Amino acid sequence: MLQVTAVRQDRGMEWFYEKNTKNTNEAALILVSYGTVVYWIENEKVIAEKGDLLYIPPNQAYYGKCVPTVFHEKFVVTLSLSSAPVLPLLQRQTWVKSRIGMYDMLLARMKHLHAEWLEQAEYAPIIAQAVVTEWLAVWNREWNKGPAMADTNQQVERMKHYIFNHYREKITKEELGSYIQKSPNYAATLFRRVTGQTISTFVHDTRMKKAIYMLVDSMLTVGEVAEFVGYRDVSYFQRLFKRFTGRTPTFYMKERAKAQP
Repeated sequence: MLQVTAVRQDRGMEWFYEKNTKNTNEAALILVSYGTVVYWIENEKVIAEKGDLLYIPPNQAYYGKCVPTVFHEKFVVTLSLSSAPVLPLLQRQTWVKSRIGMYDMLLARMKHLHAEWLEQAEYAPIIAQAVVTEWLAVWNREWNKGPAMADTNQQVERMKHYIFNHYREKITKEELGSYIQKSPNYAATLFRRVTGQTISTFVHDTRMKKAIYMLVDSMLTVGEVAEFVGYRDVSYFQRLFKRFTGRTPTFYMKERAKAQP
């Protein structure tokens, strides 16, 4: 059985951590969300970068540290495995590292989970177990597909890169299909299968993340922010914003006021 015993976020340029898990049932699951970190697992050097998932099984001595002068951010989940795990990844006796197609969706869930864990919200351990189990199952599914999945992920990463550069514009499956030299339907199906989101949802999500940044760190009005990220109808923007973030634009504008001297 899998049980989550700790959830933490590490950020900065001076991080160092050492763990000796010999003769214990504790494992670690690490998602790097920014920068680069280095681990030595049983004296083997492992470099983890943004987008990487790293699993360190029980009975592995390890330590990790930042790359000098390089800022990093990651989320670490400590797991207790009290019985034989069902997922093949958890049955491994050595570390596993790879990138995952549903990175953006999993990162969002991880941030929410970390916030609940810090707040000690009701039933947080149960939610943590469900989220981490899903996380591992998705990763295991991709892992089983091997190199073919890596090629697929690369195509999706190209589409995501295109979206990040053109999110203010209307983006269609026809454009993305042309960009990766595939049919529109293939591009749309592939994108959803790998990321867990439709192209449209991913575009809206990208716009909302940019909008949050601008609402907090600029002097623009809600209408100006809406237009900048691609929405001419302010009411539509506000409805979407609430749906995607759970908050109103005004909530984030209040954070702007707090930051002012």
